[in-house]
Amino acid sequence: MRTVEDIVALLGGAETTATRLGIGTEALRKWRQARAIPAKHWPAVIAATGLALDDLPRKSPTETAVTDSTIPEGATAALVLADGSVFWGRGFGAHGTTVAEICFNTSMTGYQEVLTDPSYAGQTICFTFPHIGNVGANPEDIEAVTPVARGLIVKQDVTEPSSWRATRHLDDWLKSHGVPGIAGVDTRALTARIRDGGAPNGVLAFPADGRFDIPALVAQARDWPGLEGMDLAKEVSTRQSYAWDETTWELGRGYGTQAAPRFKVVAVDFGAKRNILRCLASAGCAVTVVPATATAEEILGHKPDGVFLSNGPGDPAATGAYAVPAIKGVLEAGVPTFGICLGHQLLALALGAKTYKLDRGHRGGNQPVKDLRTGKVEITSQNHGFAVDEATLPDGVEVTHRSLFDGTNEGIASTKHPAFSVQYHPEASPGPTDSHHLFHRFVGLIEQRKAA
Repeated sequence: MRTVEDIVALLGGAETTATRLGIGTEALRKWRQARAIPAKHWPAVIAATGLALDDLPRKSPTETAVTDSTIPEGATAALVLADGSVFWGRGFGAHGTTVAEICFNTSMTGYQEVLTDPSYAGQTICFTFPHIGNVGANPEDIEAVTPVARGLIVKQDVTEPSSWRATRHLDDWLKSHGVPGIAGVDTRALTARIRDGGAPNGVLAFPADGRFDIPALVAQARDWPGLEGMDLAKEVSTRQSYAWDETTWELGRGYGTQAAPRFKVVAVDFGAKRNILRCLASAGCAVTVVPATATAEEILGHKPDGVFLSNGPGDPAATGAYAVPAIKGVLEAGVPTFGICLGHQLLALALGAKTYKLDRGHRGGNQPVKDLRTGKVEITSQNHGFAVDEATLPDGVEVTHRSLFDGTNEGIASTKHPAFSVQYHPEASPGPTDSHHLFHRFVGLIEQRKAA
């Protein structure tokens, strides 16, 4: 790791450093005094010097150096990052050690849905909202039978559940699924670190014997390959086809059943959330779910009126090796197609575009997206670490939605095929139901094709 003086010398001295980075001499003085560079300046320093994040002198009051073997009083768990930083806390949930990409989610509600979203495969989630677990857990608010998130990080200790719908404590629910958690972490500091430096690899360790081998945990985090280039859809997808007819939840009634469907839809499961399938059923569809590896022939063999491409985890370019040929076959057959999240990225790949990994991703229930066709802004729920590169979209593909956070692509539509997709989750209802109309738009395409 370089020192602050090394960085200043590399940039040509104090005045040149201040000018090139757009900071004042007082800020530079504080760097030297603290012997560390604040997280908000990391991107500028990296861009100006060409150094890696691991090269920068960094320090946080919530971190403990690797060489410090003293475990803080009351600490029973640790989050160890690949750069050697250690965040101590109190373990809960299942004992164990997991390595993953560390991401953050800004949602204030819906932690059980988040933890069971298959799109979180290979990730440990830092919740920015401090009160996680306060409404307990129940068997209805799940997006998959088994959570695939590798762990969770929270600020406050998990309290007793206060919701009338709770059937068990979150701690007990996590233990039953083998998922570890850590409380007492400065989640704001960790989130700022991820925001400014990108999502790091890290190990969440909650050992039953209370012993920590920090150097070994650092090595484990460094050796983990990360999500880029990783195909995780196969791991979370169904292994065999099945029918789905459950509709969305209503107070006092629970989930319903679609007894009189008007359309046949095949949903390709790259890691599908249950509520997406419920929304399709509620829109009048008899849904057949097929594995991620289903070919065009297998999909079209069900004689669908429409095809849905689900959300899911991992790198879309890796999943696209087998998914793109299938999607192309569906498009060539003229079958109306609708994609969400990973399904959006895969549709873009099938249409000739490229995708790339975001530095920090979009994860939360407060993401504003503008519909470029109508000018309306929808408040959306999102969970993705990759995005479609708009610059690579070919002729015949229209950009329909854009993020108001960072301007990244949030939706496309083909002008040559009855196909469209969005990057966000219209089924998630992050408070408002701004985006439910997309399911009816999909049904509208089916109706147009059947009437032609």
